[in-house]
Order: sequence, then C-alpha cells, then structure tokens
Amino acid sequence: MSLDLTDAPTMDLSSVNVAFTAVRLKPVDGNWLEFSLEETGVVDLLTLQGGVTEPLITDEVVPAGEYNEIRLMIDTQSSWVTRESQGDAEYTLGVPSGEQSGLKLKGNFVVAADTSQSFTIDFDVRKSIVDPQGQALGDYMLKPVLRLVNNLEVGQIEGEVDFAQIQSTRQASEELMLCSQGYNGAVYVFEGADVEPVDLNVERDGLNPLMVVPVTEQEGEDGDLYQWTAAFLTEGTYTVSYSCQLDDNQADDDIEFEGTQTLEVIAGETTVADPIPLQL
Repeated sequence: MSLDLTDAPTMDLSSVNVAFTAVRLKPVDGNWLEFSLEETGVVDLLTLQGGVTEPLITDEVVPAGEYNEIRLMIDTQSSWVTRESQGDAEYTLGVPSGEQSGLKLKGNFVVAADTSQSFTIDFDVRKSIVDPQGQALGDYMLKPVLRLVNNLEVGQIEGEVDFAQIQSTRQASEELMLCSQGYNGAVYVFEGADVEPVDLNVERDGLNPLMVVPVTEQEGEDGDLYQWTAAFLTEGTYTVSYSCQLDDNQADDDIEFEGTQTLEVIAGETTVADPIPLQL
C-alpha cells in the first residue's frame, strides 16, 4: 500500500507547515498499524497543489482486507503558518488532539490481496484553517477537512483564464464588481451539474464548493493567461466557476462568478474546461 498527501488549495496564507510524526491505519477486524513519518517531517501543504503530492508511506506491506480509519499524528509545537501580507512572520497553529489521537479520517476502503494500491489524502487547507479570534490553542486553528481517494478512481480538470480581459471588462463597467487588488482569482469546483455557484463559508450549512483552486500564471506567457488544475476528483459530474474577488472562508461574501460550466470527469483522464471568460 502507498499513501500520498495533497492539498485542495487555499488563497490567503503563504505557507501552512504541518509536522507529521506518524500515520495509523485501522483494519475493521484488527489492531492499529502505525508507520513513522519522521523522514517526512514538516510539510508546507501549500506546495501540494495542482496534482502535486507528498509521499507518506510507499510500498508498505499491510494485511489485505477492509479498513475504516486513518489517523495522521502531528507535532503541534513544530507546526506553524505564515501570511503573505506579514512577510516571514510565523503564527502558531493549534491542532486539537493532534499528538494524542491525531487527525482522523473515517471511511471504509479496501486493500486487496496480492496487489499494489495507492491512495491519496486530500487535505483541504482552505476549509481547514480558521481564525479563532484569540480563543483557542494557537493564532490559527486546524479543523481538518480530509478526503481519501483511490488513485485509480480519480481524474482531473484543467483550464485557462484570461485574467487581463476579465479585469479590463470589470474596470470598464459600472455594474460589475472590480477584481480584488493583487489577486488573480480562483476557480470554484462543485459536485453535480448546473450548480449555482456560491462563496466558501465553512460555518454555513448547505452548499459549499468541493474545492477552491487559485489560478497561476502560465510559464512563458505574457502574463495575460492563467492556468488552473483541480486534481484528484472522483469520476462524475462537476460544475466549475471563476471569481476574481477574495473570499473569507468563515463568512458569507458577496462575490461574482463567471465562466460557469458543467464538466464530466473520467478516471485516469484530464478534462479540459472551456477558457474563461466563455466565448458566447
């Protein structure tokens, strides 16, 4: 069995450094298995975007059968975050029970006999890091949102955004909101077809995006075109939409969307979205 780590990207932090010490696997009919992650050490989760992963365990022999829980053990004293607006200043990261019981990922998965299988934990930092307003164990709190996928059952979506055209159109309009200063926007990914896009608010019950993917400047381009990749999506139907306004993950924000489209993801394949803005 092999287990990797990736991140569904965030927007307002410049680094999220988590010190992993061990991973534990719970067979349904057996005792916990533990593997040391001392060689993995501190991982900046924000470097794991666009399909990039960090190996946790590789080609470890485990009993075949059904498993129902994974735990990631954390060294809280060696975990911290930084904010882009504050340079290299470090902020403490509170992880409740991170060292005692670890970050829990519940859900059944099967390891078949006499085969090699690879899984990835999608550690959604955008949904997991919250500002406790001085009422918690650290400057920021980690309330983990984790998703386990079988690498044979996932595909990805990628696309382009013409940010210069979007920004120019919005600056010339009295009806459209301006793009947030110094921000190139992000693509919101929702499960299902023809979803009416909304902002991300982890405190809200109801609809929220599965992930929010910042766009990045294409290498070798003149700065007008940006690209994005939403990776490790299980096979199915998704709605994607773009916004160039910043989004507070703990509040309802009035942001505008464009380029909304429904796409099909097929395992093992890359689905290419229509360029944004859409050409009508």
